[in-house]
Amino acid sequence: MPFRVLPVGEGVNGIAVMQYAVDVGGTVTLHLSLTLEDGTVAESTFDDEPLTFTMGDGTLVHGLELALYGLRPGDTQRLALYPEQAFGPHDPERVHRLPRSGFPADIELTPGNIIAFDAPEGEEIAGTVLSLDDRTVEVDLNHPLAGCRLIFDVEIIEVVPANME
Repeated sequence: MPFRVLPVGEGVNGIAVMQYAVDVGGTVTLHLSLTLEDGTVAESTFDDEPLTFTMGDGTLVHGLELALYGLRPGDTQRLALYPEQAFGPHDPERVHRLPRSGFPADIELTPGNIIAFDAPEGEEIAGTVLSLDDRTVEVDLNHPLAGCRLIFDVEIIEVVPANME
């Protein structure tokens, strides 16, 4: 008898199809939100399209991925995360004063603006403008959520195991 993969929730002769758990290398579709302790929502997909990614591909930081293992479609979870479990502690060594002359003339330098910088390894790093004067610009190269305790809410929509892709 040939086998076929059925969508989650579809059954055969009244028997439900197995819902796979989140595991290494699987593709996961989910809704998530990251909320600061004061209630400010830093990021959310709940009112938008869900996020689809492969576990371990770097889309989510490691600590957020760890919270997903074992969850199945339909599962929800809420976790309070310390900075070390999410985007790390704020590192004062990543705050730099740079010469204003090193910035293109057409770039808007306003405190709070996020600017992309090219790292020596070829990656792009986001920096937040903290302050500026006539000669220097103070830029924070920490992740904007570094040092923050976060509430992580997640709802798993679909899981496709690595061996079924």
